[in-house]
Amino acid sequence: MQTLTPHVFWAQRHREIYLRVEISDAKNLDISVQENILHFRGQGHGAKGENEYEFSLEFLKPVKPEIKHKSTQRQVNITVRKQEHCWWDRLTMQEKKPLFLAPDFDRWLDESDAEMELKEKEEKINKVSIESRIPKDPYLGLKKGYLFMYNLVQFLGFSWIFVNMTVRLFILGQDSFYDTFHTIADVMYFSQMLAIIEVINPALRLVKTGVMPAFIQVMGRSFILFVILGSLEEMQNKPVVFFIFYLWSGIEIFRYPFYMLACIDTEWKALTWLRYTIWMPLYPLGVLAEAVAVIQSIPIFDETKFLSIRLPEALGSSLSFSYVLQLYLLLMFLGLFFNFRHLYKQRRRRFRTKKRKAN
Repeated sequence: MQTLTPHVFWAQRHREIYLRVEISDAKNLDISVQENILHFRGQGHGAKGENEYEFSLEFLKPVKPEIKHKSTQRQVNITVRKQEHCWWDRLTMQEKKPLFLAPDFDRWLDESDAEMELKEKEEKINKVSIESRIPKDPYLGLKKGYLFMYNLVQFLGFSWIFVNMTVRLFILGQDSFYDTFHTIADVMYFSQMLAIIEVINPALRLVKTGVMPAFIQVMGRSFILFVILGSLEEMQNKPVVFFIFYLWSGIEIFRYPFYMLACIDTEWKALTWLRYTIWMPLYPLGVLAEAVAVIQSIPIFDETKFLSIRLPEALGSSLSFSYVLQLYLLLMFLGLFFNFRHLYKQRRRRFRTKKRKAN
């Protein structure tokens, strides 16, 4: 049987050399490294049909004598480890490349890409090592179940509000603006009281989000719902109530299902994009609607003296609650700035991570 040279394709990383020998159904393989020279001999079907094939390669720099090889029906894959972790300018000691040798473009990387790949592997190994040292939480399943049910209940509540208001808007038109509170308030009360859990969860470290952003949003909405709208009957028939409830629910029908699916390690790309994008127009509009409600309530508090603080006669009759509302308006827009910046950083971090993974 005639001895021939097979086609050999190569690629490298900082630690290893990869060789792909184009021989199918190889047998009687004899592969070794002696004095930094790789010797290959084997029988199989190559470029010249069924024959015995052999070749030798003297490497540019020292390699370890131990090699790994795997024979498949189509080829023989060989892995050789370098003595030093470095990048080679070429594979062989001789400057002129052997005729049977060619780059393996299926595995080929330039030096910078290989460095990035190596860094990612090391980061992954370090992450796994750190995670393996951290004791597993025996209550993780219970916590995820609790968070899943909370987000499911809130999703159902705000979905009911959003759908109900949308249907009434199409049927009644502008007339639906004036009785929104009496139709929706009970479910909104329930959902908003339940939302206090969103301040407790990060405080107990059940979720990774900060306490302050959740506190600002929950307390701000509660103030509008219970103090401005709930305590003043004159405010309950105003159209601004419709816009406040509609904007709140428009954000939450995307936020809660996103967190709900995260509890079961599931992600829908469209829902992720909506959760991190829809708030950008709706959140400022919601704060603007809340500010309109506060401004409309100021004359009512002044006239009714509701929640006013009685003062000694020497200082005057009472301190109107409207002064508190004016201060609240200032704090409201400071809170908008704080939360908008927080949410924007979340969005940028989320999609920057996704883009890096995609690349």
